[in-house]
Amino acid sequence: MIDLEGVSAQALSDTIGAIYDCALDPQLWPETCRKIADLCESTGGGICVHDMRHVQNDQLFVFGYQPEFLDKLGSQYAQSPMAAADIVAGIGDVNILSTDRQELLESRFYQEVLAPFGLTDMIWFPALRTGGRMASMHASRKDEAPHYQELEIGLFKLLSPHVRRALTISDALDLRTLHSEMLEKTLDVLAAGVFLTARDGRVVYMNAAAERQVTIGTSIRILNNRLDPVDAAARAALSKAIERSAADDVDGTAGERSLAIPDENGAGYIATLLPVQRGHRRDIVAPFAASAAIFMQDPLEAPLMPGEAFARLHKLTGAELRVLLALAQGLGAREAADMLGIGEPTVRSHLQHMFAKTHTLRQADLLRLLQSSTPAVRAPQPADL
Repeated sequence: MIDLEGVSAQALSDTIGAIYDCALDPQLWPETCRKIADLCESTGGGICVHDMRHVQNDQLFVFGYQPEFLDKLGSQYAQSPMAAADIVAGIGDVNILSTDRQELLESRFYQEVLAPFGLTDMIWFPALRTGGRMASMHASRKDEAPHYQELEIGLFKLLSPHVRRALTISDALDLRTLHSEMLEKTLDVLAAGVFLTARDGRVVYMNAAAERQVTIGTSIRILNNRLDPVDAAARAALSKAIERSAADDVDGTAGERSLAIPDENGAGYIATLLPVQRGHRRDIVAPFAASAAIFMQDPLEAPLMPGEAFARLHKLTGAELRVLLALAQGLGAREAADMLGIGEPTVRSHLQHMFAKTHTLRQADLLRLLQSSTPAVRAPQPADL
Protein backbone atom coordinates (compact mmCIF):
# COMPACT_ATOMS: atom_id res chain seq x y z
CA MET A 1 0.00 0.00 0.00
CA ILE A 2 1.29 3.46 -0.88
CA ASP A 3 1.86 5.65 2.19
CA LEU A 4 0.77 9.20 1.40
CA GLU A 5 0.76 10.64 4.90
CA GLY A 6 0.29 14.41 4.73
CA VAL A 7 -1.64 14.33 1.42
CA SER A 8 -5.37 14.75 1.95
CA ALA A 9 -7.92 12.49 0.28
CA GLN A 10 -9.76 15.55 -1.01
CA ALA A 11 -6.62 16.93 -2.67
CA LEU A 12 -6.01 13.57 -4.35
CA SER A 13 -9.60 13.32 -5.51
CA ASP A 14 -9.57 16.85 -6.92
CA THR A 15 -6.30 16.21 -8.76
CA ILE A 16 -7.44 12.92 -10.30
CA GLY A 17 -10.66 14.59 -11.43
CA ALA A 18 -8.65 17.40 -13.03
CA ILE A 19 -6.50 14.83 -14.86
CA TYR A 20 -9.54 13.26 -16.53
CA ASP A 21 -10.91 16.66 -17.48
CA CYS A 22 -7.69 17.09 -19.48
CA ALA A 23 -8.49 13.98 -21.55
CA LEU A 24 -11.16 15.93 -23.41
CA ASP A 25 -9.71 19.42 -23.07
CA PRO A 26 -5.88 19.36 -23.28
CA GLN A 27 -5.73 23.09 -22.58
CA LEU A 28 -6.48 22.25 -18.94
CA TRP A 29 -3.11 20.48 -18.59
CA PRO A 30 -1.11 23.56 -17.41
CA GLU A 31 -3.34 24.02 -14.37
CA THR A 32 -3.38 20.28 -13.69
CA CYS A 33 0.42 20.03 -13.91
CA ARG A 34 0.63 22.76 -11.28
CA LYS A 35 -1.79 20.83 -9.04
CA ILE A 36 0.41 17.74 -9.29
CA ALA A 37 3.59 19.74 -8.65
CA ASP A 38 2.01 21.40 -5.62
CA LEU A 39 1.09 18.00 -4.16
CA CYS A 40 4.73 16.91 -4.25
CA GLU A 41 6.11 20.32 -3.23
CA SER A 42 7.88 20.98 -6.53
CA THR A 43 8.88 24.28 -8.10
CA GLY A 44 8.57 23.24 -11.74
CA GLY A 45 6.95 20.60 -13.90
CA GLY A 46 4.95 19.77 -16.98
CA ILE A 47 4.73 17.30 -19.83
CA CYS A 48 7.62 16.60 -22.19
CA VAL A 49 7.22 14.98 -25.63
CA HIS A 50 10.30 13.27 -27.07
CA ASP A 51 10.40 12.61 -30.78
CA MET A 52 12.94 9.79 -31.01
CA ARG A 53 12.95 9.78 -34.82
CA HIS A 54 13.81 13.44 -35.22
CA VAL A 55 15.66 13.76 -31.89
CA GLN A 56 13.38 16.54 -30.72
CA ASN A 57 12.34 17.34 -27.19
CA ASP A 58 9.23 19.52 -26.92
CA GLN A 59 8.08 20.88 -23.57
CA LEU A 60 4.30 21.16 -23.24
CA PHE A 61 2.43 22.92 -20.48
CA VAL A 62 5.63 23.49 -18.47
CA PHE A 63 6.14 26.05 -15.72
CA GLY A 64 8.87 27.05 -13.29
CA TYR A 65 11.79 26.88 -15.78
CA GLN A 66 13.93 29.47 -17.49
CA PRO A 67 13.79 29.27 -21.31
CA GLU A 68 17.56 28.75 -21.37
CA PHE A 69 17.19 25.62 -19.25
CA LEU A 70 14.52 24.17 -21.54
CA ASP A 71 16.76 24.79 -24.57
CA LYS A 72 19.71 23.10 -22.88
CA LEU A 73 17.60 20.17 -21.70
CA GLY A 74 16.24 19.70 -25.22
CA SER A 75 19.70 19.72 -26.82
CA GLN A 76 21.15 17.23 -24.31
CA TYR A 77 18.15 15.04 -23.56
CA ALA A 78 19.24 12.16 -25.79
CA GLN A 79 22.46 11.79 -23.74
CA SER A 80 20.79 12.34 -20.37
CA PRO A 81 20.14 9.78 -17.61
CA MET A 82 16.43 10.45 -18.18
CA ALA A 83 16.52 9.20 -21.79
CA ALA A 84 18.32 6.00 -20.85
CA ALA A 85 15.99 5.33 -17.92
CA ASP A 86 12.94 5.85 -20.15
CA ILE A 87 14.16 3.27 -22.66
CA VAL A 88 14.43 0.63 -19.95
CA ALA A 89 11.35 1.69 -17.97
CA GLY A 90 7.83 0.57 -18.65
CA ILE A 91 5.03 3.03 -19.24
CA GLY A 92 4.13 4.52 -15.87
CA ASP A 93 7.36 3.54 -14.08
CA VAL A 94 8.42 6.37 -11.76
CA ASN A 95 12.06 7.50 -11.72
CA ILE A 96 14.05 10.13 -9.84
CA LEU A 97 17.40 11.55 -10.93
CA SER A 98 18.87 11.22 -7.43
CA THR A 99 18.55 7.41 -7.27
CA ASP A 100 22.37 7.32 -7.39
CA ARG A 101 23.18 10.76 -6.00
CA GLN A 102 26.94 10.49 -6.27
CA GLU A 103 26.88 9.45 -9.91
CA LEU A 104 24.37 12.25 -10.62
CA LEU A 105 26.58 14.90 -9.01
CA GLU A 106 29.59 13.69 -11.00
CA SER A 107 27.75 13.57 -14.33
CA ARG A 108 28.10 16.15 -17.04
CA PHE A 109 24.31 16.34 -17.26
CA TYR A 110 24.11 17.61 -13.70
CA GLN A 111 27.08 19.96 -14.00
CA GLU A 112 26.10 21.48 -17.35
CA VAL A 113 22.29 21.26 -17.39
CA LEU A 114 20.90 21.16 -13.84
CA ALA A 115 23.40 22.93 -11.58
CA PRO A 116 23.63 26.22 -13.55
CA PHE A 117 19.88 26.69 -13.03
CA GLY A 118 19.81 25.60 -9.39
CA LEU A 119 17.91 22.35 -10.01
CA THR A 120 18.60 19.60 -7.49
CA ASP A 121 16.34 16.71 -8.53
CA MET A 122 13.65 15.64 -11.01
CA ILE A 123 10.91 13.02 -10.75
CA TRP A 124 9.06 11.68 -13.80
CA PHE A 125 7.37 8.73 -15.52
CA PRO A 126 6.84 7.81 -19.19
CA ALA A 127 3.13 8.27 -19.79
CA LEU A 128 2.54 7.56 -23.49
CA ARG A 129 4.33 5.86 -26.39
CA THR A 130 3.04 6.10 -29.92
CA GLY A 131 5.44 5.06 -32.64
CA GLY A 132 8.61 7.11 -32.31
CA ARG A 133 7.13 9.57 -29.79
CA MET A 134 7.09 9.37 -26.05
CA ALA A 135 5.46 11.72 -23.57
CA SER A 136 6.47 11.92 -19.92
CA MET A 137 5.21 13.91 -16.95
CA HIS A 138 7.78 15.45 -14.63
CA ALA A 139 8.29 17.73 -11.66
CA SER A 140 11.48 19.23 -10.21
CA ARG A 141 12.98 20.83 -7.14
CA LYS A 142 15.62 23.51 -6.93
CA ASP A 143 17.99 25.37 -4.60
CA GLU A 144 18.03 23.92 -1.08
CA ALA A 145 14.98 21.66 -1.41
CA PRO A 146 15.60 18.02 -0.39
CA HIS A 147 15.77 15.21 -2.90
CA TYR A 148 12.57 13.32 -3.67
CA GLN A 149 11.71 10.56 -1.19
CA GLU A 150 9.26 7.66 -0.92
CA LEU A 151 6.29 10.00 -0.33
CA GLU A 152 6.71 11.77 -3.68
CA ILE A 153 7.51 8.52 -5.50
CA GLY A 154 4.35 6.97 -4.04
CA LEU A 155 2.28 9.96 -5.08
CA PHE A 156 3.54 9.79 -8.67
CA LYS A 157 2.87 6.02 -8.74
CA LEU A 158 -0.70 6.68 -7.66
CA LEU A 159 -1.30 9.38 -10.28
CA SER A 160 0.58 7.64 -13.09
CA PRO A 161 -2.21 5.36 -14.43
CA HIS A 162 -4.70 8.24 -14.48
CA VAL A 163 -2.32 10.52 -16.41
CA ARG A 164 -1.53 7.71 -18.83
CA ARG A 165 -5.19 7.06 -19.61
CA ALA A 166 -6.00 10.74 -20.00
CA LEU A 167 -3.08 11.30 -22.37
CA THR A 168 -3.89 8.15 -24.36
CA ILE A 169 -7.49 9.20 -24.95
CA SER A 170 -6.54 12.78 -25.78
CA ASP A 171 -3.67 11.81 -28.08
CA ALA A 172 -5.61 9.08 -29.87
CA LEU A 173 -8.67 11.17 -30.56
CA ASP A 174 -6.80 14.45 -31.04
CA LEU A 175 -9.78 16.20 -29.51
CA ARG A 176 -8.34 19.66 -30.06
CA THR A 177 -9.27 19.41 -33.75
CA LEU A 178 -11.90 16.68 -33.80
CA HIS A 179 -15.36 17.36 -35.22
CA SER A 180 -18.29 15.03 -34.66
CA GLU A 181 -18.65 14.21 -38.35
CA MET A 182 -15.02 13.03 -38.40
CA LEU A 183 -15.32 10.80 -35.33
CA GLU A 184 -15.89 7.49 -37.07
CA LYS A 185 -12.95 7.98 -39.42
CA THR A 186 -10.73 9.01 -36.52
CA LEU A 187 -11.70 6.06 -34.34
CA ASP A 188 -11.09 3.58 -37.14
CA VAL A 189 -7.37 4.35 -37.25
CA LEU A 190 -6.81 3.66 -33.54
CA ALA A 191 -4.88 0.58 -32.46
CA ALA A 192 -7.11 0.24 -29.39
CA GLY A 193 -10.56 -1.22 -29.77
CA VAL A 194 -13.29 1.38 -29.15
CA PHE A 195 -16.83 0.28 -28.29
CA LEU A 196 -19.59 2.87 -27.84
CA THR A 197 -22.52 1.54 -25.83
CA ALA A 198 -26.01 2.85 -25.15
CA ARG A 199 -27.45 3.29 -21.67
CA ASP A 200 -28.89 -0.26 -21.75
CA GLY A 201 -25.53 -1.76 -22.72
CA ARG A 202 -26.22 -2.25 -26.44
CA VAL A 203 -23.19 -1.70 -28.68
CA VAL A 204 -23.99 1.21 -31.00
CA TYR A 205 -20.56 1.49 -32.62
CA MET A 206 -17.29 -0.45 -32.95
CA ASN A 207 -14.15 0.81 -34.62
CA ALA A 208 -12.05 -1.45 -36.88
CA ALA A 209 -9.80 -2.60 -34.03
CA ALA A 210 -12.82 -3.50 -31.90
CA GLU A 211 -14.27 -5.54 -34.76
CA ARG A 212 -10.99 -7.47 -35.01
CA GLN A 213 -11.02 -8.14 -31.26
CA VAL A 214 -14.58 -9.49 -31.48
CA THR A 215 -13.73 -11.60 -34.54
CA ILE A 216 -10.77 -13.17 -32.75
CA GLY A 217 -13.14 -13.85 -29.86
CA THR A 218 -10.64 -15.20 -27.32
CA SER A 219 -11.42 -12.48 -24.75
CA ILE A 220 -14.46 -10.49 -25.92
CA ARG A 221 -17.48 -11.34 -28.08
CA ILE A 222 -20.86 -9.83 -29.04
CA LEU A 223 -23.95 -11.64 -27.77
CA ASN A 224 -27.45 -10.20 -28.30
CA ASN A 225 -25.81 -6.97 -29.46
CA ARG A 226 -24.00 -6.56 -26.13
CA LEU A 227 -20.36 -6.99 -25.11
CA ASP A 228 -19.82 -10.51 -23.79
CA PRO A 229 -16.41 -11.22 -22.18
CA VAL A 230 -15.41 -14.89 -22.29
CA ASP A 231 -14.45 -14.78 -18.61
CA ALA A 232 -17.55 -14.97 -16.39
CA ALA A 233 -16.20 -12.64 -13.69
CA ALA A 234 -15.20 -10.06 -16.31
CA ARG A 235 -18.66 -10.38 -17.91
CA ALA A 236 -20.38 -9.52 -14.65
CA ALA A 237 -17.93 -6.70 -13.84
CA LEU A 238 -18.27 -5.08 -17.26
CA SER A 239 -22.06 -5.25 -17.19
CA LYS A 240 -22.13 -3.66 -13.74
CA ALA A 241 -19.63 -0.97 -14.78
CA ILE A 242 -21.73 0.03 -17.81
CA GLU A 243 -24.86 0.15 -15.65
CA ARG A 244 -23.15 2.20 -12.94
CA SER A 245 -21.69 4.52 -15.56
CA ALA A 246 -25.12 5.42 -16.86
CA ALA A 247 -26.47 5.95 -13.33
CA ASP A 248 -23.47 7.98 -12.17
CA ASP A 249 -23.63 10.19 -15.24
CA VAL A 250 -27.14 11.28 -14.27
CA ASP A 251 -26.13 12.57 -10.83
CA GLY A 252 -22.80 14.03 -11.96
CA THR A 253 -20.51 11.55 -10.17
CA ALA A 254 -19.32 9.79 -13.32
CA GLY A 255 -15.73 8.70 -13.50
CA GLU A 256 -13.40 6.42 -15.43
CA ARG A 257 -13.11 2.72 -14.59
CA SER A 258 -10.68 0.06 -15.72
CA LEU A 259 -11.34 -3.68 -15.88
CA ALA A 260 -9.35 -6.77 -16.84
CA ILE A 261 -10.86 -8.76 -19.74
CA PRO A 262 -8.77 -11.97 -19.67
CA ASP A 263 -8.77 -14.90 -22.05
CA GLU A 264 -8.31 -18.55 -21.10
CA ASN A 265 -4.51 -18.42 -21.49
CA GLY A 266 -3.69 -15.64 -19.02
CA ALA A 267 -3.58 -12.85 -21.63
CA GLY A 268 -6.34 -10.53 -22.79
CA TYR A 269 -7.22 -6.84 -22.69
CA ILE A 270 -7.49 -3.90 -20.32
CA ALA A 271 -10.84 -2.16 -20.73
CA THR A 272 -11.09 1.52 -19.79
CA LEU A 273 -14.69 2.69 -19.52
CA LEU A 274 -15.44 6.40 -19.84
CA PRO A 275 -18.96 7.90 -19.42
CA VAL A 276 -19.80 10.21 -22.32
CA GLN A 277 -23.24 11.62 -21.53
CA ARG A 278 -22.15 14.95 -20.12
CA GLY A 279 -20.69 18.18 -21.55
CA HIS A 280 -18.04 18.00 -24.23
CA ARG A 281 -18.02 14.22 -24.34
CA ARG A 282 -21.76 14.11 -25.13
CA ASP A 283 -21.33 16.58 -28.00
CA ILE A 284 -18.59 14.46 -29.56
CA VAL A 285 -20.45 11.15 -29.58
CA ALA A 286 -23.89 12.65 -30.23
CA PRO A 287 -24.24 10.95 -33.66
CA PHE A 288 -24.13 7.54 -31.95
CA ALA A 289 -26.46 8.21 -28.96
CA ALA A 290 -23.83 6.56 -26.77
CA SER A 291 -23.70 6.48 -22.98
CA ALA A 292 -20.19 5.05 -22.51
CA ALA A 293 -16.97 4.64 -24.47
CA ILE A 294 -14.96 1.50 -23.77
CA PHE A 295 -11.32 1.45 -24.87
CA MET A 296 -10.05 -2.15 -25.19
CA GLN A 297 -6.24 -2.32 -25.25
CA ASP A 298 -3.81 -5.23 -25.36
CA PRO A 299 -1.16 -4.20 -22.78
CA LEU A 300 1.53 -6.09 -24.70
CA GLU A 301 1.12 -4.06 -27.89
CA ALA A 302 3.06 -0.94 -26.75
CA PRO A 303 5.75 -0.21 -29.37
CA LEU A 304 9.34 -0.65 -28.29
CA MET A 305 11.91 2.14 -28.20
CA PRO A 306 15.44 1.56 -29.59
CA GLY A 307 17.34 -0.82 -27.28
CA GLU A 308 14.37 -1.43 -24.99
CA ALA A 309 13.79 -5.08 -25.86
CA PHE A 310 17.52 -5.87 -25.60
CA ALA A 311 17.80 -4.12 -22.23
CA ARG A 312 14.78 -5.88 -20.80
CA LEU A 313 15.85 -9.26 -22.12
CA HIS A 314 19.23 -9.02 -20.39
CA LYS A 315 18.05 -6.96 -17.38
CA LEU A 316 20.37 -4.03 -18.11
CA THR A 317 20.10 -0.93 -15.94
CA GLY A 318 19.54 2.50 -17.44
CA ALA A 319 23.17 3.46 -16.80
CA GLU A 320 24.41 0.29 -18.50
CA LEU A 321 22.21 0.89 -21.52
CA ARG A 322 23.48 4.46 -21.86
CA VAL A 323 27.04 3.13 -22.03
CA LEU A 324 26.08 0.39 -24.51
CA LEU A 325 24.31 2.82 -26.87
CA ALA A 326 27.30 5.19 -26.74
CA LEU A 327 29.69 2.35 -27.61
CA ALA A 328 27.34 1.25 -30.40
CA GLN A 329 28.00 4.62 -32.07
CA GLY A 330 31.63 3.57 -32.51
CA LEU A 331 33.04 5.35 -29.47
CA GLY A 332 35.78 3.91 -27.30
CA ALA A 333 35.51 3.65 -23.53
CA ARG A 334 37.25 6.99 -22.96
CA GLU A 335 35.17 8.76 -25.61
CA ALA A 336 31.97 7.27 -24.23
CA ALA A 337 32.90 8.39 -20.72
CA ASP A 338 33.57 11.90 -21.99
CA MET A 339 30.28 12.06 -23.89
CA LEU A 340 28.25 10.75 -20.94
CA GLY A 341 30.07 12.86 -18.38
CA ILE A 342 31.21 9.91 -16.25
CA GLY A 343 34.60 8.40 -15.45
CA GLU A 344 36.26 5.84 -17.71
CA PRO A 345 36.44 3.33 -14.81
CA THR A 346 32.67 3.64 -14.49
CA VAL A 347 32.26 2.80 -18.18
CA ARG A 348 34.49 -0.27 -17.80
CA SER A 349 32.59 -1.33 -14.68
CA HIS A 350 29.30 -1.12 -16.58
CA LEU A 351 30.87 -3.13 -19.41
CA GLN A 352 31.88 -5.93 -17.03
CA HIS A 353 28.35 -6.07 -15.65
CA MET A 354 26.94 -6.27 -19.18
CA PHE A 355 29.40 -9.04 -20.14
CA ALA A 356 28.14 -11.07 -17.19
CA LYS A 357 24.48 -10.45 -17.96
CA THR A 358 24.78 -11.22 -21.69
CA HIS A 359 27.31 -14.06 -21.36
CA THR A 360 29.77 -12.29 -23.64
CA LEU A 361 33.51 -11.86 -23.10
CA ARG A 362 34.46 -8.87 -25.26
CA GLN A 363 33.03 -5.53 -26.29
CA ALA A 364 32.90 -6.67 -29.92
CA ASP A 365 30.79 -9.69 -28.96
CA LEU A 366 28.44 -7.51 -26.92
CA LEU A 367 27.93 -5.06 -29.79
CA ARG A 368 27.42 -7.91 -32.24
CA LEU A 369 24.73 -9.34 -29.97
CA LEU A 370 23.01 -5.94 -29.79
CA GLN A 371 23.11 -5.56 -33.59
CA SER A 372 21.70 -9.03 -34.16
CA SER A 373 18.83 -8.18 -31.78
CA THR A 374 17.87 -5.01 -33.68
CA PRO A 375 14.93 -5.48 -36.06
CA ALA A 376 15.19 -4.64 -39.75
CA VAL A 377 14.31 -1.09 -40.73
CA ARG A 378 11.53 -2.35 -42.97
CA ALA A 379 9.80 -5.64 -43.57
CA PRO A 380 10.93 -7.59 -46.66
CA GLN A 381 8.92 -6.73 -49.76
CA PRO A 382 7.72 -9.40 -52.21
CA ALA A 383 10.44 -8.36 -54.66
CA ASP A 384 13.07 -9.03 -51.98
CA LEU A 385 11.96 -12.65 -51.40
